[in-house]
Amino acid sequence: MRDRRQRETGARWLRYLGGVGLVIAATLIGELLRRLFSPVNLVMIYLLGVVAAAVYLGRGPSILTAVLSVLAFDLFFVQPRLTLAVSDPLEVFTFAVLLIVGLVITSLTARVREQAQAAEHRAAQNLALYTLSRDLAVAVNLDTIVQVVIDHVSKTFGRQVGVFLPGGETLKLAAASPGFVLEEGERDIALWAYRHGMEAGRGTDSTPSARARFMPLSTASGAIGVLAVQPYAWGSSLSVEQRQFLETFASQAALAIERAFLAERAGEAEVLQAAERLQTALLNSISHDLRTPLVSIVGALSSLQEDGEELDPGYRRSLVDNAREEAERLNRLVGNLLDMTRIEAGALKVACEPCDVQDLVGAAIEHLRERLADRPVVLDIPSNLPLVPMDFVLMEQVLVNLLENALKYSPPGLPIDVRAWVAGVEARVDVADRATQIPAGDLGRVFDKFYRVEDRKKVGGTGLGLSICKGIVEAHGGHIWAEHRPEGGNVFRIALPLDRPGGASV
Repeated sequence: MRDRRQRETGARWLRYLGGVGLVIAATLIGELLRRLFSPVNLVMIYLLGVVAAAVYLGRGPSILTAVLSVLAFDLFFVQPRLTLAVSDPLEVFTFAVLLIVGLVITSLTARVREQAQAAEHRAAQNLALYTLSRDLAVAVNLDTIVQVVIDHVSKTFGRQVGVFLPGGETLKLAAASPGFVLEEGERDIALWAYRHGMEAGRGTDSTPSARARFMPLSTASGAIGVLAVQPYAWGSSLSVEQRQFLETFASQAALAIERAFLAERAGEAEVLQAAERLQTALLNSISHDLRTPLVSIVGALSSLQEDGEELDPGYRRSLVDNAREEAERLNRLVGNLLDMTRIEAGALKVACEPCDVQDLVGAAIEHLRERLADRPVVLDIPSNLPLVPMDFVLMEQVLVNLLENALKYSPPGLPIDVRAWVAGVEARVDVADRATQIPAGDLGRVFDKFYRVEDRKKVGGTGLGLSICKGIVEAHGGHIWAEHRPEGGNVFRIALPLDRPGGASV
């Protein structure tokens, strides 16, 4: 800051030297033209110098130029020359006119210059305020808004800036420009400014010895934070106009931060409403999915209890099979709910050990042997496939869920394809069906909890199977996704790392 003041002082003296230079130049030109023009006409040359000084050098240098012009004209062009004596009293009138005209021109030109500078200054302030408002308008979250405020205040006012936001019963420094350091006790000053809604610190009546100035970010609902600005050097202070402009910046920042707070609260309220709707839908879906097999089981058992001896053996056998199938369905539903709860609670333990993918696929198919009785499964698994580190039981559940998904949504009788291979450092497993293709916009969402594609809701289910698959695969350090098959249908791809260490949890 001291260097800046030295530069300003040097520039000011250069302007005064420029005024002296204009007088010398006018005198030299007048000397060249002295034999062609009368002394009265040479006055115009000095007036041109005064005008030039007023336009380009400012008020002080132009006044100096006007005074020196009168003295130079008297000294070099009025008889007797090279003295300040005047032989003709009328020359005094010429001196007075030259001085008065020079001062009037200086005053008028300087006023126009100052007005132009003021207009430029206002335009620069309006541009800075517009830029701040524009950047705040497009900021999408609180962190971005705070950073925008810091960047603009630091650039516009040449200050280190910090923004304090409430955190419980105190204030927390949300963000600050590089080099911003609080001195001992200044956090308490910021808290005082926040609670009282008044400025404190440097340049105020409250703790003026502080290095930083603390300005409450106030809105109609009260203070929502504190803006702290501190100079890079102790000797630098803001002018009254700059402080007023800084207050405008603080008002814009307060409104933007309040908007972010309100948006955050609205988002939280929306999340709560969405959660309530989801819970309602979940309860309705689960109650329906649980009630259906229970009704079937109770109906079959009631028939066997009341008319068991009189029923045809074949019909009695079908009732028992139906009750068993519905009980297995109920068991799967409850198991899915428990697995989803374990995944979300981080209680799912993954014990990895080298496993054979052929054994994994075979175990999953055996688990669904009865349901796959009339459905061909086409396998493409190389015999030299390396062992893959995985939790065999959990990955079997993943394949069972994918095979069940293919069974539910693909037409009866059409085959299901299971393929395995190695791609780089990953083992890949594909389960492909020939069902109606999932809409492209839903391919990335089918693994979301309780999400079901609109045109597939006619098929029973809770929308948990694929989300459980995703949780288990990601717990193995892998990933799972869905794609369209070129020949029609969908393929669900699993990628597992070949170098995963054993033992993990999610």
